Amino acid sequence: MITIYDIAKETGYSAPTISKALNGTGKLSPATREKIIKIAEDMGYKFNMAAKTLATKKSNLIGVIFEDNKMMSGFQHPLFGGVLNRFREAVEAAGYDIVFLSRTASISYLNHARLRSVDGIVIINPNMEDSKSIEDLSTSGIPCISTNDYFPNICTVITDNYKGGYEGTEYLISQGHKKIAFLAGPLSTSSAASLERYNGYKACLKDHGIPENKEIFEESDMWDTLSGYKAFTKLYKRTQDFTAVFAADDMLAYGIMRYAEEQNLSIPKDFSLMGFDDDKISSYCKPKLTTFRQNKNTIAELTAEYLLYLISGISEPPSSIKVPAKLIVRESIKQINCQ
Repeated sequence: MITIYDIAKETGYSAPTISKALNGTGKLSPATREKIIKIAEDMGYKFNMAAKTLATKKSNLIGVIFEDNKMMSGFQHPLFGGVLNRFREAVEAAGYDIVFLSRTASISYLNHARLRSVDGIVIINPNMEDSKSIEDLSTSGIPCISTNDYFPNICTVITDNYKGGYEGTEYLISQGHKKIAFLAGPLSTSSAASLERYNGYKACLKDHGIPENKEIFEESDMWDTLSGYKAFTKLYKRTQDFTAVFAADDMLAYGIMRYAEEQNLSIPKDFSLMGFDDDKISSYCKPKLTTFRQNKNTIAELTAEYLLYLISGISEPPSSIKVPAKLIVRESIKQINCQ
């Protein structure tokens, strides 16, 4: 078994210096630290995380809660997959590794977090069927940050969905549309992306003197394409008195496209369509989808920054941080007579 004394002999540095390099402590230059770690790895030194945790009360592990019971797209989700990738890069650069935390019948998120001795937790997409499991985290003393859902005493870094809903509706109005249908994802006050986008849509209609028409609103069961197809089928069979549809995400918009194709409807000739998320397919489908691009890199970097602040005790973040989304105009919206 390779020890720090073996590494000291190989490198010419003292054992205390080797210990500081391997444990991320002391005032060593980056070059010296990197050199020692490289030699230690080449010699086959095994980093004993359990022993380090006992000695420093830090594991240098960050727990990740990522479920997929509503999105139905896993790591391929246009926002959450990108957020996770950039978040991992940011915390690894600060010397942390990530570990996924699961919730089962036999173990809660909190118990799993304690089992792995994580220093902090990022809640990217939890299972909201057990909100108490998240509430237990918020009072556990373990630093937590959320990237999509709102929980008491936990900062949420999230897209400014209300503003996106408002700006998307305003763009449709600027193109002459006054009869704008809205296809929502599941509406929830905790997982509020769909609700906030819908509220932004309603506020914009009101500000432009356009009455809201409940006949051209529909809520889907989930966020996937099939749910969008089913929800839009209900809406379209009920009424066709609209010129544009604002879908709460691109997956729902693809469901609308599928229904339109089956019914020999042409987008944007028969009605215009707007999505949200800028999924990778949105620039390749026919027509290319007008949508909103969420800034996943900024969301991930702010999440990592504030979680590391919490872990180190530097500062407390605000209750929420809003990140603007960008409207991406493509081919799925046509301008109509504004009369």
